[in-house]
Order: sequence, then structure tokens, then C-alpha cells
Amino acid sequence: MKSLNAKDFRRLLFVAISMLILFCFIIFQFYKLQIREETKWSRLAKAQHQFSVVEPYKRGRFIANTDLKEGHPEKPQPLVFDVKKYHLYVDPISIPKGNREEIAKMIGEHLTLDWKEKNFIREQFEKRSRSRRLKLWVDEKEKELLLGWWRSFARWKKIPRNALYFEEDYQRAYPYGKLLGAVLHTVRDDRDPETQKALPTGGLELTFDSYLQGNPGKRLLLRSPGKALEGGLLVNHPDDGADVYLTVNHYIQAIAEEEIERAVKSAGAKSGWAVMMNPNTGEIYALAQYPFFDPSEYRTYYNDPELLSATKVRAITDCFEPGSTMKPISIAIAMMANEELKRQGREPIFDPTDMIPVNDGTFPGSKHPIHDVGTHRFLNMYLAIQKSSNIYVAKLIQRVIGTLGNEWYRKQLEEVFGFGTLTEIELPSESPGLLPSPAKTYESGKRQWSTPTPYSLSFGYNLLTNSMQLLRAYAIMINGGHLIKPTLVKKIVKDGEIIFEHSDQKKNQVFDPEISREIIYALKSVTKPGGGGVRADIPGYTEGGKPGTTEKVIKGTYSKKHHYSSFIGFTPAFNPKFLVYIAIDEPEYRYMPGIGKTYFGGRCAAPTFRHIMEKTYKYLGIPPDDPFGLPTGHPHADPEKADWSEQVDILKELYSNWNR
Repeated sequence: MKSLNAKDFRRLLFVAISMLILFCFIIFQFYKLQIREETKWSRLAKAQHQFSVVEPYKRGRFIANTDLKEGHPEKPQPLVFDVKKYHLYVDPISIPKGNREEIAKMIGEHLTLDWKEKNFIREQFEKRSRSRRLKLWVDEKEKELLLGWWRSFARWKKIPRNALYFEEDYQRAYPYGKLLGAVLHTVRDDRDPETQKALPTGGLELTFDSYLQGNPGKRLLLRSPGKALEGGLLVNHPDDGADVYLTVNHYIQAIAEEEIERAVKSAGAKSGWAVMMNPNTGEIYALAQYPFFDPSEYRTYYNDPELLSATKVRAITDCFEPGSTMKPISIAIAMMANEELKRQGREPIFDPTDMIPVNDGTFPGSKHPIHDVGTHRFLNMYLAIQKSSNIYVAKLIQRVIGTLGNEWYRKQLEEVFGFGTLTEIELPSESPGLLPSPAKTYESGKRQWSTPTPYSLSFGYNLLTNSMQLLRAYAIMINGGHLIKPTLVKKIVKDGEIIFEHSDQKKNQVFDPEISREIIYALKSVTKPGGGGVRADIPGYTEGGKPGTTEKVIKGTYSKKHHYSSFIGFTPAFNPKFLVYIAIDEPEYRYMPGIGKTYFGGRCAAPTFRHIMEKTYKYLGIPPDDPFGLPTGHPHADPEKADWSEQVDILKELYSNWNR
């Protein structure tokens, strides 16, 4: 065997060393790729063959109050809940150019899209992307219809089956349509880009967003340029939101919405609203307004300036001068002044049965005399409320400030009845209103409180209040003097566990229950013959209430043709369970022969109270507490046995004797 010469040996050594170096380089590259850069290359590989989608969660529901009616089904009645929908996506890179036109066309036909949507979809196929969203909120039927065509088409054209794919999502659904729409509101179609959580538009959706929100999960899916790789791994499970149980009863809410719509149209008014509250607990049973807000069409409302006001809950956002509805509160304060003076060992300022002259409406500091609707010579407290006398209540408040001062009077308005302070009901954008103060000035520099201010306040001018504040004040006045807080929520439940529950609020008592009793006596006469709220009388049931009509300020002055008309009433008369406020904004200014001016609260708002309560009593199955107080001609009607008929006759005779 021939031995290697030196030249061959060197060649062999060079080859061996080269191979060793190459092998070492391969080992180094292997170490670099598999060990040091493993995370980087795994991420790139997954990006090519694997992508993640959000696993949606169910947002919490709003559930109606079904506890009011005995024997009502215990099954929850959701006003809002989430339904499963789908979003359609495309992977443009996976679809050959020659097939794009046909696929886009077929998508448009199966999903019944308009030409704008079809053009948008076609444009997405030309994007250099692995994922483009084509259509939001596709329902199950449309999805299956499209997939039925796509599966066979993709197999025929040898296109990856998941080049078109759907992502699950949940969309708000409203089984009762627009019912309670402005109170509930909704969530936007798009999500927060970072958290993928819903974005509320307002209302209770916004207030309770932190409870209603859940947390999305995450699912991994596979893709392949050659074939579809079905499957997925659920990495994070979604967490559903909590359910909010409301105090609102869906049936009574429907009654209120129907009747307020009828009232607004009948009065030729701009708008109106109705609120029903339990005066003992503050629970809101209905909060209706017209024009309505339909949450499922929220974009239409926010894009139309004429519809925008319907998105607000006007019972808390809009302020007004309460007018005559303020008079019973002023008298209650005068009675509280009596109690305070007694505690101080001083004489009371008046007795409810006293005959007080009301033919002179001149007061200190007032440029013009105060007038009543109608001419009276003498009234007592019961007749003053029945006849809605401005002069009577102004005289009582004159006595209040003459003995206890302006600050004491204002303190009762603010700290007892809550004017100028938020009710803190669970809705955004509540207005606090305006209660003048002797110590403050307006932005113009003018003092808020002057000599005649208390007289204006006594009959509902020179202050601003929202409807919920007035309801709260009346609730305190008729429930025996107990402070309450209006509420829309009974409890919040998460995974079967109660995480919040509304408790009975009837705690602090701010005045003697005897004051409530006397005010109720007076307000009962308002809805009987001789009173301004007779059209609110509920056949077969007892009630009390007070209408109000105020002139609206138009371009800086009070208008004789623009009014805010209202009625606030309660039933049953004693130990009331329902307190209802009706507002009619700008009823048409008109005079009808034989009827008179139709824009007064006693004419356009009071009947709505009666209609709502008649239907509510019928729905709840509550028997009449005044079975003889029925319309003339009814077989069970008996005017002599009807509730309050004797008291009405006494007041009628007394008024006649004093005002001949």
C-alpha cells in the first residue's frame, strides 16, 4: 500500500479540519436557533400557523322587578341580555387573486348587503394582511348559510377552509324594544381596542359598567396555506358580568310609556315624562318619557340633533320652576315652624283652620302684587291648597321668616326637602337644580336672595328643581317625615351570589307625622269637586295630589304661551304606596269653548295620573279602597258614602260663607 506523501497528507488534514469547522458551525447554529433564539423563532412560526381570537364574555343583564304582583312568575324577566352573534373575517393572503371577485360577490349575496358594504368587502381582499374584518353582527342563520356555500367552494378551489372565518361575540338584545330605553341606554358596536370590553353610551349601562363588564377569554386557532387545520385551544376562559336587578316593573313601565305618549300627543306638547315611586322606600317602579329612545338604534339618535334630547333622562337632567306643586311643601314648612316655635316656648304662626284674608297680595320688596287664579276673600289651609292660593302660602312664609328668619326657611328647603341637592339616583348627568341663598350672588353679580324671594319660593318660582327632587320632597312630606333616597336598583348578582342589595331606607324622621296627615287631608280635596286636580280622581280608589303650571322663560322673559305643566299625585291616600309625577313640556297654547285653557296641569297632566293608576291597580289586582266612589250611573256608586264626600261638602259650604 502506497504511503501518503506530505502533499496528500496536508490536503487530507485541510479537508478534515474544514469538515470539523463546518460541523462546529452547524452545532453553534443549532445551539443559537434552538436554545438562544428559541423564543423568537417559535413566535415567528406560530405567527405563520397559529393566531389567537378573543373568546367573548356575556355582559350582565338588567332584570325587571316582578315582586309587585302576587303570584307573578318568579322566572327573571330580563329587559336586556346578550345574544350570540358573529363577526366575519377574511385572510386575504390565503385567497388566490382569481377567486377574490367571486368570493366577495357571494358574501354580499348570502349576507344581503347594500352596495357600500359590498364595495368595502371587495376592498379588504386586496389588503396585505392575514386578518381583515368584513362584517359585524352576523346571526347564526346567516353564518350557516354562508358557510354551507363556502365549504364546498373552498374544497373545489383548493383554498384553505379557514381563509374565511367567524369570531363569536355577544350583542345587546332588547326583548321589550324601546321600553325603558333612555334609562338603560346601550353599548357601542365597537369595543375598547386595548381591553376588548364594551363601551357604554350612558344610562344604567354606564353607571354599572364595572359590574356588568366581564373579562374576555382567549382561544388559539391554526392556519395553513395548503389546507385548513381545524381546532383551537382555549387558553383563558371568559368571565361573564353580573346581573343588575331593577326596581322597575316592566308591565307598569309599559303602561307609563303608553300613557305619557298619549298625553303628549293629545296636548300637542313638545315632550313629557312620568315617574312612579314608592314613597316609603324610594324604589322607582316606572320612569317613562316621550319621545322615546330606542337603544338598538342609538347611532340614529346621536347623529340627529332633533333626536338627541331623547337620549337624556329628562326627569333628572331638566330643571324647571315647580309652580303650584310647591305650595303644599311651603305649608308643611309653616307647620314645622309651628313645632319649632313651640319648642322655643313661643306662639305658633298659624292654625290650619284659621280664616286668613287673601284679598291683598302686596308684600314687602315686591314691585307688583301677587295674584291668585280667581278672587278669594278668606281661606284656611285646606281651602288654600284646594284653590291653589299664591297669596295664602306667601303670607304663611312671610310669618315664617318674620319669626325664624330667612336662613331657617332656606335650611328646611335644602336639608329636609332636598332642593338644590342631588338625589344621587343611579343615573349619570343629574342636575342639582338651583336654590337661592342669602349669602350668594349670581355670575352677573346680582344677589340671589332679596326681600321678595321667599314669597316667590313659596308658590314655586325663583328656584329650579328636577322631577326626581320634587318626588323625593313629596315622598318625605306624605310618608310621615322620613328621609328617603330614590333608587332604581334592588340588588346585583354575580354567579348566583348577591354582591349588593338595596336595604330599607326609612330611617331618619325630620318632622312630626301629624304634619303629613294634615297635608294629606288637604291634598285629598284637590282631586275632588272644587279642586284643580279633579281629573286625577281614580274611580273606586282614594288619592291626593296637586297640579302645577308655570310659564317658561323664553329669551330672558316669562312667556305667556310657553308653559311647563305637571301633576304630582299619590295613592292610596293614607299610607300611600304609589307616588306619581307627570310632566308635560310646552303643551299647545289653546282655548277650547266649554273647556277653557287646555295647557293647565290640571287638564293635560292630571288625567294621565288617573289613567296610569287605573291600569296599574288592575294589573296588580288591588281591590278598591273607595268602593262607593264610582262615576255617576255606576250601579255601586253612592255619593253619600264615597270617600271624602262629607269633607268636600264642608269645604264647599265654608268657602261659600267666607267668600260671598
